[in-house]
Amino acid sequence: MSVDFVKDGHVARVTIDRPDRMNAVDQATDRALEAIWSEIEGDADIRCVVLTGAGDKAFCAGADLKSDSGKRGIDYWADLNDNGFGGIALRQSLTVPVIARVNGLALGGGMEMVLGCDIVIAAEHARFGLPEAKVGRLPLDGGMVALQRLIPRNIAAGLMMTGRMMGAAEAAQYGLANAVVPGDRLDAEVEAWVNDILSCAPLSLRAIKRTIRSTGHLSAPEARALKTPELIAALVSEDSEEGVAAFRDKRAPVWRGK
Repeated sequence: MSVDFVKDGHVARVTIDRPDRMNAVDQATDRALEAIWSEIEGDADIRCVVLTGAGDKAFCAGADLKSDSGKRGIDYWADLNDNGFGGIALRQSLTVPVIARVNGLALGGGMEMVLGCDIVIAAEHARFGLPEAKVGRLPLDGGMVALQRLIPRNIAAGLMMTGRMMGAAEAAQYGLANAVVPGDRLDAEVEAWVNDILSCAPLSLRAIKRTIRSTGHLSAPEARALKTPELIAALVSEDSEEGVAAFRDKRAPVWRGK
């Protein structure tokens, strides 16, 4: 399989496993990723996802041009996945928190997948870029529409209009990465974030993610008034009572996800 998918308790770990191709995504890998995200959406027991690439050189180098279908640019555009590159770059239906474990290069579609995650933990040697213009292509699968919403517009334009790469420290400076650590500490840092996520009520996290993803275009009062299904589910949940009770009893809460 080109993608390794493992469920470890309440954590799903998704690894693009093509290190010989810098974890570039071909059609088979793209189909596998889309199926995995759909499965995760239907599994209420999953409370956190870690997305990464195999090895220590690349998170994902984007589309595998050597195994390209040969589609012309306009045809590729017409057949775009609504969920963006790798089924995650623009995905709106996934409400579980996703951590990008960026272990190396995140280029093109690889960077677009990072943009689709909620928390980004990068090794110091990681580098980010959208070099599509250098090969006559466009960052159609999320880059052109998502990057400028996460970092300053001119910084985003500079990356896309030159094909330059951004180091992990610079990515953190602009708020693209939550943490940057030496490569040998990457797993420990990721696990610390995973544990913090698991310590929170899963329905609360789903409601928070849905609100973040659904209200960026709204004013603050409009966003506050939006009653998403995830918000209502969290407000009426047993976990909302358990959290308060645990706080009063000075004990760790036992989340049931309902």
